[in-house]
Amino acid sequence: MAANGINGTHSVFRPLKAGIYAPIPSFFLPSSEDLDIPTFEAHVARVAAAGVAPVIAGSMGEAIHLSHAERVRLIHAGRKALDNAGFPNFPTIVGTGSGSTRETIELGNEAAAAGADYAIVIASGYFAGALTRAALKAFFVEVSQKSPIPVIIYNYPGASGGIDLDSDLIVELAAECPNVIGVKLTCGNVGKLTRIAETVTDPAWAKQYPRKNPQTNFTVLGGFTDFLVPSAFVNGHGAITGLANVAPHAIAKVYQLSEASRKDLSFLPEAQRLQGIVARGDYTIAKTSISGTKYLLEKMYGYGGVPRKPLPPIDAAAAEAIWAHPHTQELTNLERQLSSKTV
Repeated sequence: MAANGINGTHSVFRPLKAGIYAPIPSFFLPSSEDLDIPTFEAHVARVAAAGVAPVIAGSMGEAIHLSHAERVRLIHAGRKALDNAGFPNFPTIVGTGSGSTRETIELGNEAAAAGADYAIVIASGYFAGALTRAALKAFFVEVSQKSPIPVIIYNYPGASGGIDLDSDLIVELAAECPNVIGVKLTCGNVGKLTRIAETVTDPAWAKQYPRKNPQTNFTVLGGFTDFLVPSAFVNGHGAITGLANVAPHAIAKVYQLSEASRKDLSFLPEAQRLQGIVARGDYTIAKTSISGTKYLLEKMYGYGGVPRKPLPPIDAAAAEAIWAHPHTQELTNLERQLSSKTV
């Protein structure tokens, strides 16, 4: 089969399909803060069973707290978990953004060598005030040119010092960088997603600006699940969302119904109903960030733990409040129903 990387890194091509992806948390042993690989593998398999592929060493995965060697261990563990669970065609997307262009390229090479299929890259926010539009464009151009695997642009102002790439720059990068394969928009800007998706899904644009690998297309993914239904109707391709760790079956169901509604509007009322449940849950749970997600995993599945220091665990009162919140309960009840599990 065709290679996924531009330099022939892989012998297997795993396409980046439209759908739902989960940025997997990195789990740590409580006594040492060492990686808890068995829990990580079990969780990857759990979300994959719901049809959700993993993103490794992203923001939810506390990439900023991981060494290069730890990222490599997680890539190997994620691939092993997917293969052992019967999902050999699920791709692995790995966060490779770092403080400098040089290290970002190094991490991309290490990820590819470890078997990653795609790199997702965020701009460093440490010197955000000095990064002009030209500097940001140069960063993504160089990284994509030197990456042995396709690159996804990661736009997340909250984790990059407020850097918020606009739709014009993202479309420019898509047109000029054939190894840029997609974008994740954790800016929550539905208008931006609409503008980008409308452009890159036009057959004439795709023909004029083909990807490095001709078997692929440019993919536009949201970073939240509160607009999956609207996204579907403007040719968006799904989402990479932390909430898919907590409720993968529910999120996948909303996506499936959204896509079905495009062909048959009789599916739309149910898609809208479930979208409401998911949107309320996303709005409420996202406020508790990584520590809240890990707490909810502990409550629901018996594992989760706490973040790596200096990120603190969720406050006890806040934890109790988030679990008891009606938005959380509505979502977890839906997840139980759809997964046919009793937890």
